[in-house]
Amino acid sequence: MRDFLKHTFATLLGLLIFMGLGFGGLLLLVMATASRDPEPQVKDKSVLVFDLSQNITDSKPNSSTREVLNEALTGDDSDSITLKTVLDTIDQATQDKRIVALFLHGGSGASSSGFATLKEVREALERFKAAGKKIYAYDVDWAEREYYLASVANTLAVNPIGQMEINGLSSESMFFAGALQKYGVGVQVTRVGKYKSAVEPFLLTKRSPANREQTQKLLGDLWGEFLATTSKDRKMTVQQMQAIADSKGILTADEALKSKLADKVAYSDEMVAELKKITGEDDEEKSFRQINLGTYAKIAEEEVQKRGGKNQIAVIYAEGEIVNGQGGSGDVGGDRLARQLRQLRQDDNVKAVVLRVNSPGGSATASEIIQREVILTKKVKPLVVSMGSVAASGGYWIATYGDRIFAEANTITGSIGVFGLQPNVQKIANQNGLTWDVVKTGRFADSQTITRPKNPEELELVQRSVNKIYDQFLTKVSDSRKLQKNKVAEIAQGRVWSGIQAKSLGLVDELGGLDAAIKDAAKRAKLGDDWQIEEYPKSSTFEERILQRLFGTSLGAKVTANNPFSQELNQLQADLTSLNKMNDPRGVYVRLPFDIRID
Repeated sequence: MRDFLKHTFATLLGLLIFMGLGFGGLLLLVMATASRDPEPQVKDKSVLVFDLSQNITDSKPNSSTREVLNEALTGDDSDSITLKTVLDTIDQATQDKRIVALFLHGGSGASSSGFATLKEVREALERFKAAGKKIYAYDVDWAEREYYLASVANTLAVNPIGQMEINGLSSESMFFAGALQKYGVGVQVTRVGKYKSAVEPFLLTKRSPANREQTQKLLGDLWGEFLATTSKDRKMTVQQMQAIADSKGILTADEALKSKLADKVAYSDEMVAELKKITGEDDEEKSFRQINLGTYAKIAEEEVQKRGGKNQIAVIYAEGEIVNGQGGSGDVGGDRLARQLRQLRQDDNVKAVVLRVNSPGGSATASEIIQREVILTKKVKPLVVSMGSVAASGGYWIATYGDRIFAEANTITGSIGVFGLQPNVQKIANQNGLTWDVVKTGRFADSQTITRPKNPEELELVQRSVNKIYDQFLTKVSDSRKLQKNKVAEIAQGRVWSGIQAKSLGLVDELGGLDAAIKDAAKRAKLGDDWQIEEYPKSSTFEERILQRLFGTSLGAKVTANNPFSQELNQLQADLTSLNKMNDPRGVYVRLPFDIRID
């Protein structure tokens, strides 16, 4: 029966693929599958190649049909890769005698990985280098994110026509208030916390003084960490790096070399020739012997599984906006994550849980639903929190009851505050001939309508709810972090903190990444070395993803626009998408400000 079902499913899948792709596409699929190597091959004296343009995410994102097919046929996902995969792969290469060096190179796009994520990757690169293996880095144009990793290299090169951007960090926010007023869309706001600036784009045309203050301090902390880290490997002082940023900003290749930010100016063929001296020439590719990180990751995964014990440490990812209900792709659905935590709590094979949070927050209701399961799980088995690049507001709400909270120095966290957003379309509707008339049986029966502004009594109802939830937030942080409530109130107010500030304030316990949190969980569960990692939510199988995405998805090449106009439009779309994800049943949110975009 099992074989019958297997063959039946395979036949059905084949028919679906045939219907969706046509004969030519199916033929290509068969040919590609037939020609694919069964397992990655690592030649002696190989270089591990790491594309710096890849986005590094916590959990594996859902892929389009084209990406699913490409990954299945080639074993390479060129768009993104998970942090755990990167760390495991670099650590495995550190021990693999066949890997003699690592090559960091810039790709066609720009990475959007957060600096806390990059810090963990950088630490893995440092371990590789400390093992006596060389790291080479090459790109045409260097920006801060890529340079943050590449600065660890033994040899860092830039193309003669290229340039290097070391000019500091900035955060540019978009404000909608003028446009909303122009088109007759009204917005009423209820909030607690003078730093809770998520609502400012709908009310103001520029940052408030409080928002400017907190953003300046946050950027200063992140930039300070960047300078301290990169200058150390470049054998410079922080003051020298800052002077370059202030006097030059964007350097030509020769200026980067003269300023000691780069070791050499070279064309790509010259870098290839240098790497050939280490590996010899690959007969097939006529280049240096190499294996890309995505392909080598399969070997690393097998090695990690071999080393694992019988006890399970579950790493569960909370990545994206926190929304009420199940949530969609890229969201943290409150009900979905709570159910997963409940299942892990009840699974006797799971001895400890690591909750990895990379979220700006969102729905207060969903955050509370998740937090309840965190508390219940903690009573049964160790639960350690690892904060990624962003774990703020609702992201901090779900983290605060962990047995131990780990964050990187450049993690964005805190933002303990609450707001409510009440839009109405009365003016724009009236201007276009639309009116409403209501019949009701109670004074507040229509208080949730968007056809008119809320009156003062209705706003007071919402403000009362916001105040209550804020007080609950303060109480929860006070209880979980063993801090006086008045102390929490002082550091709350919706203010955003860096990881290093959060540690000094008692909001987090340790500075460290995902691996540090996992090791702490193993220690708390008293597992010794007898444990293995299981990641949740589980990725869909190839067949499941094909069935989910076969119809209605273009197989066309994905185009990444890097021009400034397209980037601004993309940011506008991202802001509007965030607004669309505000689905809290009470309209109350614990979310990071929209404007934490760091360039």
